[in-house]
Amino acid sequence: MGFDPKYPLSTSTNRAEIVSLVHLGCARNLIDSELILARLAEQDLLVSGDSDLAGTVVLNTCSFIGPARDESYAALGTLLERKQAGDLDHVVVAGCLVQRYKRRLSEEFPDVDLWSEISDYRAMAKAVRSMVDGNKHASYLDSPGLRPADREDARMLATPGSYAYLRISHGCDHSCGFCAIPGIRGPHRSKRPVDLVAEAQDLIGVGVKELVLVAEDSTAWGRDIGLELPHLIESLAELEGEHRLRVMYAYPNRFPWELTRLLKDHPRVEPYLDIPVQHAATNVLRAMGRAGGGDQVRRILDRLMEEVPGITLRTTVLLGYPGETDADVEELLQMVEHYQFTRLGAFTYSDEEDTPAFGSDGEVPEDEADARLAAVLEVRDRNLANLQGELVGQTLEVLIDEGPDEGGAALGRTCMDAPEVDPRVIVQGDVTVGQRVQVAIDGVLENFDLTGRAI
Repeated sequence: MGFDPKYPLSTSTNRAEIVSLVHLGCARNLIDSELILARLAEQDLLVSGDSDLAGTVVLNTCSFIGPARDESYAALGTLLERKQAGDLDHVVVAGCLVQRYKRRLSEEFPDVDLWSEISDYRAMAKAVRSMVDGNKHASYLDSPGLRPADREDARMLATPGSYAYLRISHGCDHSCGFCAIPGIRGPHRSKRPVDLVAEAQDLIGVGVKELVLVAEDSTAWGRDIGLELPHLIESLAELEGEHRLRVMYAYPNRFPWELTRLLKDHPRVEPYLDIPVQHAATNVLRAMGRAGGGDQVRRILDRLMEEVPGITLRTTVLLGYPGETDADVEELLQMVEHYQFTRLGAFTYSDEEDTPAFGSDGEVPEDEADARLAAVLEVRDRNLANLQGELVGQTLEVLIDEGPDEGGAALGRTCMDAPEVDPRVIVQGDVTVGQRVQVAIDGVLENFDLTGRAI
């Protein structure tokens, strides 16, 4: 985990003085982790990227679906074992798991020193300061209510200096049957353009070269304040600097079509769009509570590819939703094949409390859902292998995310790739983080990462 040099890493050898953070979950939650780290540093706590050195560890949890929740519980169990063994003084738990299950968690895990629902985390940082000092402190911090859609406070960046996430809104107004996020994060609230411009300028000012725009639904930005997403994208793209923009989490329905002009023509807007469609079969989409049907999804994809030639489309699909049939899966497979999706994430349905679909009839057995998932990923991987193979012999522009290791290999991404979820390029040559370089592509690895040499 890298940190903004504004907050230097601790060099203390006194465990009691050191605080660390374990982050789980999505990019939106990573922004919360960065806010937590900065609030801890403002309390004159010594922050370390190595949780093994720390006397206090903050666990920022995820609770979107069963596997994410299991990961949170497993990480918490590991920290509590360390505490019981005397290797850790304090355990603090924050994030979506706490926001979702609230005080019942404290009954299940009484050895946790502090629980914190989602907030601006100032009260949490003050409580950790008191805890480290041996003073009395709260054991549970309730959320003060919906987080205002205001400018974010200062963050301790946990991404490389090359890119950073910019959260443009909070919450979601959709009621997708499988999703617990509206109950955790609340309804959609757009952040004001003036605040987002200020946040972007701060990030550009510390050398960030790619602003990755995230939200629960990016395309809903502005509708509650009389604006549309293209207005924001153009404002951010016109800021002074060497930055570019990447849009994630676009909802297909009510897509703001003026955005395609920017995706196609603006040199600072990457021709890339993350647009989770979830499925191709109309009956499944309707059961999910998604707007529109399979034909509408295909019309949207067709129009995007027509209006932005060469665009990279990333999507996410869900397998095993209650009532899904073999024919529905075949329709989805055909869509993945037809549109040659190479940037695609897939997961199986998790029956979640407090979601519209909880306990629905038509349950798909777990082994069948897993098989359907594997079939989709097989098509995705075949598409990806073909595309990456075609790139060998070409020269591509690559943004360097990580500097050369001892073997001289740096890591970067093309405009076709978002951080953390898409393939990377392993670059040989004299390059530095944040630099955009031309790379002669000479190979493809088993995991579909490209290899090449800076020229």
